[in-house]
Amino acid sequence: MRIISDINELRSQMHGQNRVAFVPTMGNLHEGHLSLMRLAAVHGDPVVASIFVNRLQFGPNEDFDKYPRTMQSDVDKLEKEHVYVLFAPTEKELYPEPQEYRVQPPHDLGDILEGEFRPGFFQGVCTVVLKLFSCVQPKVAVFGKKDYQQLMIIRSMCRQLALPVEIIAAETVRDADGLALSSRNQYLSTDERAEAPRLYRVLNQVRERLLAQVKQVEQGAQQLTPLAQLEHDAVNELSAHGWKPDYIAIRRQHDLLEPSAEQVLAGEPLVILAAARLGTTRLIDNLEI
Repeated sequence: MRIISDINELRSQMHGQNRVAFVPTMGNLHEGHLSLMRLAAVHGDPVVASIFVNRLQFGPNEDFDKYPRTMQSDVDKLEKEHVYVLFAPTEKELYPEPQEYRVQPPHDLGDILEGEFRPGFFQGVCTVVLKLFSCVQPKVAVFGKKDYQQLMIIRSMCRQLALPVEIIAAETVRDADGLALSSRNQYLSTDERAEAPRLYRVLNQVRERLLAQVKQVEQGAQQLTPLAQLEHDAVNELSAHGWKPDYIAIRRQHDLLEPSAEQVLAGEPLVILAAARLGTTRLIDNLEI
């Protein structure tokens, strides 16, 4: 595996490659990231990974300086996955001057859910992803479903800007107890780690309640409980166990807008998205319906 930090050297190395598969990361790699590398290898060749902790997507009170940087361990893991090139630019290389040109997602997709609680986050994500695409020039890029809204926004950006990059969605990788793998899990204390799987259990409870109610409505037994009530009950369940939820929301998969009761009953594909703090650690998760 070649480790390259210079954009011109990267472009020279990739010259003549017809179907590059790209996996952008911020490092501190775990099994979830490595599963993205394996999926990329199925859809393209060669596989290029990047490691860059992107300052633009961190808010003023977020953990940019504390974000774990584990380059040697990451390199060892990527080599075992037969990654062709690791692009690891410095901040000066990727942002040699102030990044005044930014990619602003549409408000109805970028300013809801995560965008509401992390203003500017998706602008930072879109800007760095577009710049990394320009550097790597992939035909395929792989993003995990754990960051569901991010996946939707990147897909939308590629479509609207006519970028020649196919976005592949990778299923969320979980520990045996259901907790979605995340670099931030290492911030959890022993007691918090034992409690953390509740987030996924609550999402499953919401899904089961909703599907059961749809079935009962179809049988004429009752009316559909408002989705806001299901969301409220789920928030209360987390809060009762020491969590501080930002949101639990039932949305349409294709645009993350709120579905009508008629759409729910008609089988509109839905997703339940959640973000909540456990101690000082903010966890996100989602579950498709």
